[in-house]
Amino acid sequence: QVQLIESGGGLVLAGGSLRLSCLVSGRAFTNYNMGWIRQAPGKVREFVVKISISGGSTYYADSVKARFTISRDNAKNTMYLQMNSLKPEDTAVYFCGASRSPLNVLTSDNINSWGQGTQVTVSS
Repeated sequence: QVQLIESGGGLVLAGGSLRLSCLVSGRAFTNYNMGWIRQAPGKVREFVVKISISGGSTYYADSVKARFTISRDNAKNTMYLQMNSLKPEDTAVYFCGASRSPLNVLTSDNINSWGQGTQVTVSS
């Protein structure tokens, strides 16, 4: 198991930007594919984006393509989510997750370790 700690959430105006970070400790960061998942009140949990161990492969939900960018720094055991052109519908609690599952089948159901979540609120 690994421990995940998110940071970087906050309140931002529509059109603004935020950068989330997920610091991973415990076992080797490079054993895990990683992802960002968000949960808004009254809405279905959404898997926003995922990234491979090397960082060479990424998958984005259509709702965030061209606006969000995922990255990871394996030397710092940290994953990032750069969020630009934020919209009110991006408001949610954002969780980072680590998984031993292959990237192409990685979903919320096979996340091995979750962070505590960070609130992102986008006002119009």
